[in-house]
Amino acid sequence: MTEGSPSRQAALFLQLLLGLQQSGMMALGKLMNPLTRRLERNLDLARDTIDTLAALEARTRDNLEPDEARVLRQVLTELRMNYVDELKKSGGKAEGDPPASDSP
Repeated sequence: MTEGSPSRQAALFLQLLLGLQQSGMMALGKLMNPLTRRLERNLDLARDTIDTLAALEARTRDNLEPDEARVLRQVLTELRMNYVDELKKSGGKAEGDPPASDSP
C-alpha cells in the first residue's frame, strides 16, 4: 500500500477533522441528521467526539503542518464552546451523567 503524496495526506487529514466536526455538531443538535432529517442532541456522543479530537491533537503534536494544527485547534474550540453551551441548556448534565445526590 502506498502512503500517497504529502498534499493528499494533508487533504485526507483535514477531511477527517471536518467529518468529526460535522459529527460533533450533529450530536450537539446544531446540524440536522441527514438520515433522520431531524435535529438530535446526544451530549455523550458529542463529548466522545471532542475527546477523540483532543486525543488526535495530543498524539500528533509537533507533527502537523501549521494549517493542519490551526484547523484542529479551531474545530476543537468550536465544539468545546458549543458543548458547554448545550450543557448549560440541559442544566449542566449530559445524558449519561448520574443523577445528582443531595449528600456530599
